[in-house]
Amino acid sequence: MTTLRLRPAERLCHATGLLLVLSGLAHLVVFAVDGGPWDGPVSWRKPVTFGLSFGVTLIAVAWVTSYLRLAPRLRTVLLVVFAADCVVEVGGITLQAWRGVPSHLDMETPFDTAVSMTLAVGGGVLVALLTVFAVAAFRHQPTGPVGMSAAVRSGFAILLVALASGAAMIARGVVLTRTGHQEAAYSSTAPIKPLHGVSLHAVLVLPALAWLLSRTSWSERTRRRTMTTAIGCYAAAVAGAAVWAIVTY
Repeated sequence: MTTLRLRPAERLCHATGLLLVLSGLAHLVVFAVDGGPWDGPVSWRKPVTFGLSFGVTLIAVAWVTSYLRLAPRLRTVLLVVFAADCVVEVGGITLQAWRGVPSHLDMETPFDTAVSMTLAVGGGVLVALLTVFAVAAFRHQPTGPVGMSAAVRSGFAILLVALASGAAMIARGVVLTRTGHQEAAYSSTAPIKPLHGVSLHAVLVLPALAWLLSRTSWSERTRRRTMTTAIGCYAAAVAGAAVWAIVTY
């Protein structure tokens, strides 16, 4: 952390993120008790993975954006909206899991359509908010220890890949759904999921590594080289997932 004293918006994000993570873990227990398929459009996997992923991402973004040169009020507004949007996304997915129906691309009833469209709009809000943070990271050099600036910028750049792949999944699924190919819509997202998952958490992994390196006694040169190597390895993993998506799509 850049400071030991958290702002109210950061405390809100951390608390909300923790609740989302606990929700994901709770549904892992539900899956263990109730059973059922792990894969597919209707499974307990979705509230588990989305709860964990959104919770961790929310906490990570609240922390990482403390290194950005953003006006405090603007950052507060963006974080509060981001936290609310994360709750809406996980809440909608969890609701549909308990109802036993798909959360995305489900247009079977007016209610299901409303939920799917809410999740799609929420996804658009996430893209807009995280893009603002990414632009801020590249517009002004982030603060922090040696390697943190490169870690934050790389993390947000790779996060944009996750957002683009997520948008691609939704767009492709909506087109197939609208043209009467519901089952194909659900299966069409599978090749892109590894790319989406790998690139989603770079904004946490890379800055966390930079912070850990700052706690060592290594020289600045060694820390920079280590950070550069880590960024290269992560980018290679993302590129590999992208190739896989293209080959299997």
